[in-house]
Amino acid sequence: MFIKKSCKIKSIYNGVKYHHFFGYYNKSPWNASGNFLLSNRVEKMSEDLTGKEVSEVGYFDLSNNNAYISIDKTTTWNWQMGCQLQWLGGSNNKTDENLKIIYNVRTSQVKQKSSSPYIYPDFCSIIYDVNTKTKTTLPLPIYVVAPNASYFLSVDYSRFQVTHRTIGYSSTVNEPNLENAPKNDGMYFMDLKTNQVKLVLSLDDLKNFQNVSSMDKAIHWITHIEISPDSKRILFIHRWSERVEDETCYLHRLFTINKDGTDLSLLECTDHDLPQLRDNFDINSVGFFDYEKSQYQISHPAWKNNEEIIAWTPHEGKIAYHLYNYKTKKVKEIAKNILCENGHMTYAPNSNWLLTDTYPDSDTNERLLLLYNEDSNKCYDIGSFYTSPNLGKENRCDLHPRWQQNGLKASIDSVHESIRQQYIVDVEEVIKG
Repeated sequence: MFIKKSCKIKSIYNGVKYHHFFGYYNKSPWNASGNFLLSNRVEKMSEDLTGKEVSEVGYFDLSNNNAYISIDKTTTWNWQMGCQLQWLGGSNNKTDENLKIIYNVRTSQVKQKSSSPYIYPDFCSIIYDVNTKTKTTLPLPIYVVAPNASYFLSVDYSRFQVTHRTIGYSSTVNEPNLENAPKNDGMYFMDLKTNQVKLVLSLDDLKNFQNVSSMDKAIHWITHIEISPDSKRILFIHRWSERVEDETCYLHRLFTINKDGTDLSLLECTDHDLPQLRDNFDINSVGFFDYEKSQYQISHPAWKNNEEIIAWTPHEGKIAYHLYNYKTKKVKEIAKNILCENGHMTYAPNSNWLLTDTYPDSDTNERLLLLYNEDSNKCYDIGSFYTSPNLGKENRCDLHPRWQQNGLKASIDSVHESIRQQYIVDVEEVIKG
């Protein structure tokens, strides 16, 4: 099914005995020139997080023997997303002038308080200016920054501690009591020019939008938020569940919305009967990655361009990679009978090349790194990486492949050498044939 293709894969590891990782699949760790690579740095390959563990925040200087430049420390991080470390301006930055980094911290570690009120008492974010080495504190934790750097979006990471612990941050003292679908929480917007903060969409709004009965007793949350390349449109997943400890009980809807909160548009809904809610259901019958292989899953959406979104979804009863056009509402299956399991997928900028990975094989514990071309309908197996089955659910290391802006290299996280590190994968020979 897959064409085996060797690619140059090199570790960023520079001999210093730390573990390094970036996190999620949908943000590029490279700056515009490709000289710097963002990275979290920790002392242990794996540990259960309580909110006290420290991660260094910084970047590798790839032009200087991969020296790691540490800019700060934070206790607001997790193994899947790190501290949401991002370049301000992302792929729209064409030069390294005004080079800035944004990331999450705990409010207790901020020396100079923000002039705006903190929406979430424990968490906020910082903008670090690489050239001046100065920091600016912002009153909200970041989820994703717009490509044009004019605004960012935020959610409550304490809600994730209840609903999806893998991507949450532990509270400083006590976890807050959370309403199921409050009117004063959901997706927040912060204007980086005016510092204006507003609630774009509440969880109560979502619960009442084309409501189904499974929502009424469930806790609700927003996740997988991404902003279109032109910074005008937002995609996100709305999830709800009465049994959050079992991810096969998650119910999902895929939406887009304008950045000002208008034109909420539903693309896909997976409401269905849940036998897991019955009293006689055996929770031990659920496999480690069964939730990622559910026939009702909606996961890992990403913008292909300003109108199309790739996602793993069960459109019209068929679970597969689907490409949605939010304007025309047309949906088409991608890589039919080729890419047949969930992964972390993104398109190279302005391209039909799709990069994705797999979850560990249940027998070999190997993860595949795959490169698919939509025009030729060919898929290349460009790497296989062992992951220890002893890593826990929250502590696991997904490959999370991420494109460099030029579309010729990718970055992954991996533990196949018994150390958690970032690797650069050169795919230029495959791309250019």
